[in-house]
Amino acid sequence: MGSEISNENLLSVQQLSKSYRLGEVKLPVLRGLDLDAAAGEMVVVMGPSGSGKTTLLNCISGIDTPDQGRVVVGGSRVDYHSEHERTLLRRHRVGIVFQFFNLIPTLTVRENVALPLLIDRSGKNRLDRVEELLDQVKLGGRSDHYPYQLSGGEMQLASLARGLVHEPDLLLADEPTGNVNPNVGRRIMAVLRTLTAEKRTSVLMVTHSPEHAAWADRICFLKDGTIVDHLNQGRQEGDVSAIHKRLLDLEI
Repeated sequence: MGSEISNENLLSVQQLSKSYRLGEVKLPVLRGLDLDAAAGEMVVVMGPSGSGKTTLLNCISGIDTPDQGRVVVGGSRVDYHSEHERTLLRRHRVGIVFQFFNLIPTLTVRENVALPLLIDRSGKNRLDRVEELLDQVKLGGRSDHYPYQLSGGEMQLASLARGLVHEPDLLLADEPTGNVNPNVGRRIMAVLRTLTAEKRTSVLMVTHSPEHAAWADRICFLKDGTIVDHLNQGRQEGDVSAIHKRLLDLEI
């Protein structure tokens, strides 16, 4: 995954820039963005639609390639010149929870969750982790169902379990509570909080919800392609009204 770099943060994003072309027009999305997350820290990114939140997650995971800057995960710089290295990054170090689930319709819940371990041959001896996670997200009784037989909330819980099954150092979650009811949203946040506390996994989550952002240790506010402010909350659940106020003050 690139050369080893000494860094006390599990995740370090430095001067990240990314633009897209629309015909002859170049549209900057990220503009020299800096961000970090310590091991076991839950960091939330909030910002208006189109501000680059998903682009940021895609650049960190190696799904997309930035124009400039660097991303360091666990002391190693992400190698954007090697698709193989980026694949290994997602297979071993980084888990991803997508906003729209991305479950394979022809596989059962159990098979969807187990897929990262089956792709990585060295992970096959950890299949008991699948049952553990399905119980943790309360889908044990639905493990033999197919995605079309699940509610939207259940599909997101299955997606969450799949993102965690290989015990990544870093979990990237793109609006994991955006398409679920409040009860499932709280269940997702509780699993993420347990994960950071017990497994020392870093979580970087994008959300529009102040109620769910309040679970994080730190909130980063993204505007005009860069982080314009932070709100540190520590391990205690934050004040939702304070988050609302900061969003209003920043006109986000």
